[in-house]
Amino acid sequence: MSGMTRNKVLIVDDEPAIRMAIRRFLTTAGFEVFDAENRVSALAQARKERPDAIILDYKLRDCTALDLLPQFKAIDASVAIIVLTAHASVELAVSAIKEGAEQFLTKPVELPTLLVILNRTLDTQRSRQADQADRKKESRDVLDPFNGTSAAIRQLEADISKVVATDRPILIQGETGTGKGILANWLHRNGRRRQEPFVDLNCAGLSKDFLESELFGHERGAFTGAIAAKQGLFDLAHRGTLFLDEIGDVDLQVQPKLLKVLEDKRFRRLGDVKDRFADVRLVAATHHDLTVLVRERRFREDLYFRISTIVLRLPALRDRTEDIPPLASDIVARVAHELGRSGITFADSAVRAMQQYPWPGNIRELKNVLERSLLLSDRDEIRRSDLRFESPSGEGAADDTRLTLTEVESRHILRVLKEEDGVIDRAAKRLGVTRNTLYYKVRKHRITVRKGEG
Repeated sequence: MSGMTRNKVLIVDDEPAIRMAIRRFLTTAGFEVFDAENRVSALAQARKERPDAIILDYKLRDCTALDLLPQFKAIDASVAIIVLTAHASVELAVSAIKEGAEQFLTKPVELPTLLVILNRTLDTQRSRQADQADRKKESRDVLDPFNGTSAAIRQLEADISKVVATDRPILIQGETGTGKGILANWLHRNGRRRQEPFVDLNCAGLSKDFLESELFGHERGAFTGAIAAKQGLFDLAHRGTLFLDEIGDVDLQVQPKLLKVLEDKRFRRLGDVKDRFADVRLVAATHHDLTVLVRERRFREDLYFRISTIVLRLPALRDRTEDIPPLASDIVARVAHELGRSGITFADSAVRAMQQYPWPGNIRELKNVLERSLLLSDRDEIRRSDLRFESPSGEGAADDTRLTLTEVESRHILRVLKEEDGVIDRAAKRLGVTRNTLYYKVRKHRITVRKGEG
């Protein structure tokens, strides 16, 4: 175990000879071992050393394992506990396991056997901890698609509650960045197929040949460069969910094959002659109005009807401004956690600015703006000046290339002063000039400074 952190094991037994034998054997096997002979010393060692595993004799002089198990679990719920007893019974084993024991073994136990069981128990414990960490990370990474109080979001939540358990295709409509992928992921994680694969593909800009190969796979030699067979996404998503983002961009020649697999659950790889079976739940998304594409003969009507049995519409962020504060708080909490920060708040001026901005990129743009504000500022409060919008509306949105250098300087100083609530010291620091230089330029451009503006 050289170069690795050694697992800690606590041995609790009132027989000194047994403790010594197990301790020597496990120390030789590479463990860091501690021991205790009674309840008080066992709990003290557990609190001090935080062992990964405890080997616990069932009957001690001052208590039994059933007394100690819940106390050990209260100290560390993840600790793995192996109970040893000279008088085994089914009732005792069931009671011990109910109280949190991982294993229940009868004495005398061969030390090599104990080592195998200990290693297996620790492997199970590590797998469980890894799964819990993955679930926690996933819950942090995946935004709540229903975060907010707007009527549009409450209606969306009500609609989804009626269809989440169905296997029928779902079409999600909404502008770019409204969270269509987030909603598709949520549908999978809360549907009947949540234990199966979730496979996604953005179809925008993909050529016919590349899209076919991605969706259906190909056989070796199917085309130039196909040096090996490849599974398609329908293969990979079998029994699970396939999310096709921007389905409105799927090439017209690929659409009939897509329709066939949705209707018959059968498809062929490129270069193959036999059918393959694929049972997938399709979730599709688009920012296009597919009815317009159908009229323009850019999207097949039969495919449209097949994928639009259930249509969910995500509102644009500018149409749900009351949801911006909770969304922003959620995003900032997640990003701050990744950066090792906490307790980030918003100034009122920042909240007003976010609610007044039109957010052409919707939630995706909101996330980018907030990530940038946290990376560029070490303050615990996000201010209006920390929000760098990509394409601001209102003041400052005009084409500055038509202005003179003096006009550009004047407008920029005014904008920074307003964003810094008229505080000269903060504005000077942001502009990279001294306080006196800023005062000079304010007088030069005849700028009126009003405290609290912005």
